[in-house]
Amino acid sequence: MGAMIPYVTATPDIRIPDSLLPADGRFGAGPSKVRTEAVDALAAVASTFLGTSHRQKTVKSVVASLRSGLSDLFSLPEGYVVALGNGGATAFWDIATFCLIERTSQHLSFGEFSSKFATAAKDAPHLGEPEVITSEVGTHPLPVASDTVDLYALTHNETSTGVMMPIRRPEGAALPADGGGLVAVDATSGAGGLRVDASEFDAYYFSPQKCFGSDGGLWIALLSPAAQERVASIKASGRWVPASMDLSIALDNSVLDQTYNTPALATIFLMDQQVQWFNDNGGMDFSAGRTARSAEILYTWADASDFATPFVTREQDRSHVIGTIDLDDAIDAAAVAAILRANGIVDTEPYRKLGRNQLRVAMFPSIDPEDIASLCASINYVVGAMAQ
Repeated sequence: MGAMIPYVTATPDIRIPDSLLPADGRFGAGPSKVRTEAVDALAAVASTFLGTSHRQKTVKSVVASLRSGLSDLFSLPEGYVVALGNGGATAFWDIATFCLIERTSQHLSFGEFSSKFATAAKDAPHLGEPEVITSEVGTHPLPVASDTVDLYALTHNETSTGVMMPIRRPEGAALPADGGGLVAVDATSGAGGLRVDASEFDAYYFSPQKCFGSDGGLWIALLSPAAQERVASIKASGRWVPASMDLSIALDNSVLDQTYNTPALATIFLMDQQVQWFNDNGGMDFSAGRTARSAEILYTWADASDFATPFVTREQDRSHVIGTIDLDDAIDAAAVAAILRANGIVDTEPYRKLGRNQLRVAMFPSIDPEDIASLCASINYVVGAMAQ
């Protein structure tokens, strides 16, 4: 990968020229960059919105706007419902073990987060042993049609490794209407930044703190008629479900434009602002177009670099929303990230459990592609200065 650069054991005081710095230095994988315009909009209504009842029109109208906006953004077919509740996507894994899996699920495991739903299903005493298909980090497996599986668990984007995968029903699998399994997709870091065809899933669930430029603590699920029928069927079977995890209760409340228990109002407002921004500028073509442009900039830079390499080998698997870039072993990536942080460029550290000498860069729609280009220039400057 070119000339070896001495390994750095201490963080040198390197100042990046202002002309190279990005306009906004936030590149974290979550919580993500929140647009200033959204924060300003929240501040403008703070005295009449924050601290008011989530059962009244003031808040319910924002929930209605958010649900309608998401339906438009994802071009949801007739009968699909936008549901929401408290707890984040992590809570939705537990919700799914109660309310979407009848007996046996199949999970694709190719990183830290895709493995966690499999663990939740395995630990649930009322479910059978799940099928788990694994692949090496930096790659993704594919689902396999099975007559014994009633839910296929896919992950649109593995946040820990920067791998994205296409969302399609398993080849040869029967549709839910014909007795086949549901397709449930963890889209936490991909939703809103990666294109998806709603006909290929039954549950597409995510959180606001990634592409949707808000804070965490909420889960959102796009549910097909088949998924709604599964929820009703399991409810009718008498399976005990904690009320806070009962998807039938969440659905009943969602169609009334509210949550079962009190949500974070700022989170909902900021997310609605982001969805409006997407839709006002062209919808998914706009939001996914921004991430694709950022990814093109980042990976083109890394491919041309003599010290940086995209961690994900297959080009089509390289995420457009989370970029993972390996650095030459002679360069201390932790020191590079620390120097960037000292210059106001934050949260480029790798996922801690992956344990690689790399940088991880979020490319969510809020992040200007030109700031990705400036980040690359800043990294070049830091590595060059470290070598002197």
